[in-house]
Amino acid sequence: MSRHPEVLWAQRSDKVYLTVALPDAKDVSVKCEPHGLFTFSASGAQGESYSFTLELYGPIAPERCRTKAGLRNILCYVQKAEKGWWKRLLKSEEKPAPYLKVDWHRWCDEDDEESTSDLASDDDTRFVGQDEGSSDEDEGMLYLPDLEKARG
Repeated sequence: MSRHPEVLWAQRSDKVYLTVALPDAKDVSVKCEPHGLFTFSASGAQGESYSFTLELYGPIAPERCRTKAGLRNILCYVQKAEKGWWKRLLKSEEKPAPYLKVDWHRWCDEDDEESTSDLASDDDTRFVGQDEGSSDEDEGMLYLPDLEKARG
């Protein structure tokens, strides 16, 4: 019997992001079918079997779906067949499974999509303006010379 990993989701008008929280996953297999069936399976670090199937709200374009496996999770970009906002992730109106949760880090409201689309790309998970060398202590802080320049 397989287990269900935690799955976070968010959408844009043209795609759905599915993030599968499964550290050190092996043998990752993802299938996307045009009518909206998404199937995932993988092995965990200790060889446990994980899998789930989602019947998505609308049709998708399987040839344009992508998957990126990282050390901590697997990120799946599921391309919608038609541009538009779905009312929910799944076709079923029932309450979703407990392992399926909203990805608030990627979430974007329909009204906000145009204003944020040019700020972030699919492959860039850093915040805008964050550089490689910044530490947690100085994020968002202005140093005195920067303040002097800002005053003018």
